[in-house]
Amino acid sequence: MKITVQKLTESDRGWVQLIFREHWGAEFVVSRGKRHFAADLNGFCACDEQGDRVGLVTYCIDGAECEMVSLNAFTKFGGIGSALVDAVRNVAKSAGCTRLWLITTNDNLDAIRFYQRRGFRLIAVHANAIEISRRMKPSIPEIGNFGIPLRDELEFEIRL
Repeated sequence: MKITVQKLTESDRGWVQLIFREHWGAEFVVSRGKRHFAADLNGFCACDEQGDRVGLVTYCIDGAECEMVSLNAFTKFGGIGSALVDAVRNVAKSAGCTRLWLITTNDNLDAIRFYQRRGFRLIAVHANAIEISRRMKPSIPEIGNFGIPLRDELEFEIRL
């Protein structure tokens, strides 16, 4: 599958909000005690040969750091996620960032594997951080993927 990556535009905002609602359960996600609203984030979409959107990544730059807030590849193992991560890495480098980081949860085994294979390092386990997130977003379930209790935030980073 040939993928093209395009910077999100204002006309994409409704679609981004829809993806957040469908895949993240609200128009925002929570990481490290902070709400990130879909409407406020920069990002990229991946499109296939027909121009259909097949992936989304959002990010937030703060000083010398870039947080990758969300990543969705609607088909696995097609290079979509890798292309989107590369796009964020490139924009972060161009902005002078020295660190690209993200949060995932302890049950997200596919993401843990994915990010490590792309050079990210696990640098922190924020034990019981999901309790704080659940106060901000009550829709976060108690049990996550593979029947794993959803408790901890895992912080990954790559130095740029």
